[in-house]
Amino acid sequence: MLEEPESRPRLVQVRVGLPRSFGTPGATDPLEKVWTTGFFKDAVVGPVRLTRMGLAGDGQADRQNHGGPDKAINAYADEHYADWRETLELPEIGPGGFGENFTTAGMREPDVCVGDVYEVGNSLIQVSQPRQPCWKLARRWRVKDFVVRVQRNGRTGWYFRVLREGEVAAGETLVLVERPYPLWTIAAANEVMYCGKRDRSATLDLAACPALAESWRASLTRRAEALDTA
Repeated sequence: MLEEPESRPRLVQVRVGLPRSFGTPGATDPLEKVWTTGFFKDAVVGPVRLTRMGLAGDGQADRQNHGGPDKAINAYADEHYADWRETLELPEIGPGGFGENFTTAGMREPDVCVGDVYEVGNSLIQVSQPRQPCWKLARRWRVKDFVVRVQRNGRTGWYFRVLREGEVAAGETLVLVERPYPLWTIAAANEVMYCGKRDRSATLDLAACPALAESWRASLTRRAEALDTA
């Protein structure tokens, strides 16, 4: 184990939810039109089964862009919500506000690395990629530039894949057992993907990280090829 007990992060909440439809049929305002989403997730009391495809009782409406083994668990830092409440003037935004499965404490993007392996409950999980915020975040909170704000400040959250199935529960600690790629923090990966660091070398270096989700590796490889011919 790589951490002292007092420094271990923990699960503030575990959240699940199945796709539901919202909005007003026939509405002309894009923010009022009907949409179907698994963004809205409820906190679970007690243990929840965790499989390689995610938590029992959880689901996604857009399976092409969400879910799957590399995106089994979406995690977000509880510490970020205070600033979002202030900057967006949204007093109601809090745990679950980013549609996450795990609301964590003691973990932020500069502290978490691609490839990190954690034991939580009797399961084993691995950080696979930063979260790529989509339009549903803006739609949920009615803030049109929310996605751009998240990309710029790097408070994206991240995904876990499941290496060993088991059960997890709110209040449990996440014990870091392996950190094979300490240079590739989530913050560093976000810098390459979103924040203007478009040099080919950095792009290829991140794409070569074996623990990075395949979709990110493919996207970064295409970008490097485009930079090479520009």
